[in-house]
Amino acid sequence: MRTANALRATVACGAAITLALLPACGSPPEGKDAATSGNTYGSADAKFRACMVTDAGGVDDKSFNESGWGGVKAAIDANPAISGSYRQSNSSADYEPNLRASADDEKCGLVIGVGGLMADAVTAVAKENPEKRFAIVDSHVDLPNVYSMEFNAAQSSYLAGYLAAGTTKTGKVATWGGMQIPAVTIFMDGFAAGVAEYNKVHNTTTAVLGWDTVAQKGSFTGNFDDTSAGRSLTENFLAQGADVVHPVAGPVGLGGASAIKDKGNATMIWVDSDGYQAVPEYKQIMLSSSMKDISSAIQVAINNAVAGGAKDGRYVGTLNNKGVALAPFHDFDSKVPDALKQELTKLAADIVAGTVVVASPAAPK
Repeated sequence: MRTANALRATVACGAAITLALLPACGSPPEGKDAATSGNTYGSADAKFRACMVTDAGGVDDKSFNESGWGGVKAAIDANPAISGSYRQSNSSADYEPNLRASADDEKCGLVIGVGGLMADAVTAVAKENPEKRFAIVDSHVDLPNVYSMEFNAAQSSYLAGYLAAGTTKTGKVATWGGMQIPAVTIFMDGFAAGVAEYNKVHNTTTAVLGWDTVAQKGSFTGNFDDTSAGRSLTENFLAQGADVVHPVAGPVGLGGASAIKDKGNATMIWVDSDGYQAVPEYKQIMLSSSMKDISSAIQVAINNAVAGGAKDGRYVGTLNNKGVALAPFHDFDSKVPDALKQELTKLAADIVAGTVVVASPAAPK
């Protein structure tokens, strides 16, 4: 397996390493006629097609699926020789059929599986089609024709945890997940570690509800589509006194957002994308977001395939290469103390320099 160092240098339009998000990538050039029809995007005459398979939750999940499709569209907007399509997975039973159908399509130059849960399915279908190019988000598949994209989201959630501990008024914060898989628990590990660091520096005792980093046990809905379960979990944590909640559950987090909005005296830290922009109906509760720039990683993966680059490249998003980041505070900017902002900036710089190491069993090796 070769490491795609060039990818780290070329993710030029990603999230900032600390508190500022760069302008959004991939807006179509003015006057560009990029056709959108159902689950396709771009010109039907394009010579190269990127074929994406979503995880459950929908292509408009306000999280990793939507970010993935955004990356496909960004690549197309930048290069009219590329087109794109996606196949929707409603459950894990759809993974292999959707991947196999994409691989069987001669027009698909790259088949992209979005989500770590798809690793086994990508492995199986990629082995069946050794000449076909595949890519996967949130997992490492060690095959000569699979391009892997992972994110050390523990780093951005470490900053999120430190922020939560620095803004809580009750001394209790919470995190919960959709499913107990590495792509989820890595956020929860980082969040809890950031709270612990704030407690250490400031001699405070903020408690983290919902996740035990030592036991690697916590609260999960068991899926990425039951928003009512997300609301129920969040209501439980709010009742226990938590006033900052960090759900790691894609669209299930919307259930938590509705509970927080109704409660009126708590805030949320979103994941994957900038929640303030992704779910503007809840922007009044969005303190920040622990982001991973899936869109830019996928855009570069597509460009790599178009150019005939390494089939087995590997990318790991970090604060250093802007693959992960803490989002701006938006409407809460004036409520976050300047001293805390300075601490977060310094902490991010220390993580980049390697003087602070954020550990998680789920971190990319």
